[in-house]
Amino acid sequence: MLLIPAIDLQGGNCVRLRQGDRKEVTVFSNDPVEVAARWVDAGARRLHIVDLDGAQSGEPVNADVIRAIAERYPDLPIQAGGGIRTEDSVDAYIQAGVRYVIIGTQAVVEPHFISDLCAEYPTHVIIGLDARDGKVATEGWSKLSRHDVIDMAQHFESDGVEAIIYTDIARDGMMQGVNIESTLRLAEAVNIPVIAAGGIHNIENLKKLAAVSGSGIIGAITGRAIYEGKLDFAEGQRAADEISGQGSFGL
Repeated sequence: MLLIPAIDLQGGNCVRLRQGDRKEVTVFSNDPVEVAARWVDAGARRLHIVDLDGAQSGEPVNADVIRAIAERYPDLPIQAGGGIRTEDSVDAYIQAGVRYVIIGTQAVVEPHFISDLCAEYPTHVIIGLDARDGKVATEGWSKLSRHDVIDMAQHFESDGVEAIIYTDIARDGMMQGVNIESTLRLAEAVNIPVIAAGGIHNIENLKKLAAVSGSGIIGAITGRAIYEGKLDFAEGQRAADEISGQGSFGL
C-alpha cells in the first residue's frame, strides 16, 4: 500500500487546512518544489498535489508550481487536483507530465464530463469523493449534496475512471484517525482502486488501514501528520509495505 504525501497549494505556498476551512490554515513552506524533494528523498512513490486556490476559483491557479514539480520528477506518478473543470485543464496537466488528474466538484455537478474524459484520457482520470455521513460534498466542502458516496463511486467506475480518492471530511486535518470502516465499505463496493484520505495521524492508524488493503485500498494520503512530525514518512511507508505485503508496489 502506498503512503502518499499531500502537497496542498495556496498562494504558491505549501499549506494545510483544518477540515477544508480556509481560516484554519498553516503554512509549512514557501517552496513546494523543495517540499516535494523532501518526500521523494524519504521514499515517496507518488505525490498528491491539490491547488486549493483552484478549487475555490474553479480553474487552476497554482498550475505553474505543479508543472515545476512534474518537471523535476518526470518519472514520479503525480496525482493533481483543484479547479480542474475543463478538458483544456486536463490536457494541460497531462502534457506537463502529471500522471493522474483528480476531478471533484465537476464530477458531481456534470457527470457526463467524466465519461467524456475517460474516453479521451483513459487511465488518467481519478475521482475525488469527499463525504460527510455518507453524502458527497462539493465546492471545496462548502456544500453537502444528496448523493450517496457509494452510488456515485459505482457510477464513475462504470464510466472507466482509474481510481477513487475517498475523504471523510469530518476527519481531515483533525488527526483523529482515518475512517477505516467507511473506506473499507466503499472499497468493497467497487472493483477499482480506492485511496484513503483524511485523518491519518500516526503509524498505528496507518497499520490498521494497511491490514485491510487487500480489499482494494491501494494507498493512503497523509498531510498534517507528516508535516508536524506525528508520523515519520519513511517509517510509515516501510510499515505499509510490510503489512500489506506489496513490497515495491508501483501504481
